[in-house]
Amino acid sequence: MAGSAKATVTEIEVAGHTVRLTSPDRVIFPARGFTKADVFHYYLAVGDGIMRALRDRPTTLQRFPDGVEGEAFFSKRVPTRGVPPWIQTVGITFPSGRGADELRPSDLAHVAWAAQMGTVVFHPWPVRAADPDRPDELRIDLDPQPGTDFADAATAAGELRALLGELGVRGWPKTSGGRGLHVYLRIEPRWTFVEVRRATIALARELERRNPELVTTAWWKEERGARVFVDYNQMARDRTIACAYSLRANARATVSTPVDWDELPRIDPDDFDLRSVPTRLAERGDPHAGIDDAGWDITPLLEWADRDAAAGLGDLPYPPDHPKMPGEPKRVQPSKDRDRPR
Repeated sequence: MAGSAKATVTEIEVAGHTVRLTSPDRVIFPARGFTKADVFHYYLAVGDGIMRALRDRPTTLQRFPDGVEGEAFFSKRVPTRGVPPWIQTVGITFPSGRGADELRPSDLAHVAWAAQMGTVVFHPWPVRAADPDRPDELRIDLDPQPGTDFADAATAAGELRALLGELGVRGWPKTSGGRGLHVYLRIEPRWTFVEVRRATIALARELERRNPELVTTAWWKEERGARVFVDYNQMARDRTIACAYSLRANARATVSTPVDWDELPRIDPDDFDLRSVPTRLAERGDPHAGIDDAGWDITPLLEWADRDAAAGLGDLPYPPDHPKMPGEPKRVQPSKDRDRPR
């Protein structure tokens, strides 16, 4: 009789916990034929790397129960029912002031459980559970605009590397899994989201000042041109980036992959996918292995922000779903701003 067959269920030991894997043959990436079991075992294979990126961070789950061509949703709250008793959470506060208990991956079993729940992409906050209001990670998102490509983002990253060298801080680059690049800094968890975002704007403006034909901080697309946009709003509260070793929800099943600086000029981000990255990690090790060694004092960037403010360069617009912030300029597209000088 139809429907009488029992669903396939496998129990797998991960980090001392039993994790159920159901419907392992369900296709998640149709273009490549990758299944739910492939996704599940991919995350086990990159366990050390992804736990370095996720450990004890509030994490939003981008879930695709029927595969990446089906309906997707962001899971910002761990369900109150049907969850293993060992699953840990951490309370976070959204910009609206509302709160939620998000997944807190304390070991690889949490990642495996999320994969079982249809998670393809992991979006951690730049904070730890010990202090969810003070980032320990400053994220620089280099986003190529129309007319530019990954090679332009890699060139911008090289300019950023030189700038960070002058500041005496190491940046940790990774592919976005698409056309862009991310560079992370480990910072001391002493500052608020507002302060770290302000520091990020100052860094982005200095990079733009030195490379105006290549880099832009313009929030409005009509002003960006064919340049690489530094998306400073990735440091606004509740804005997240796919973490290192996270799969991306595209046809190729690419991976946001840590790389060495010297690799940037010659890599193709499409080469880093569900099949290739576990082998790369096993053979080469993790380029981000030392990322947690020390936190940096962002005071020099805040001093740059003060310098810019004295020169008349204040805050920049927040994301449209963010509450209006003190000192923020109008959120009006420049071409539609009736008060703007012509």
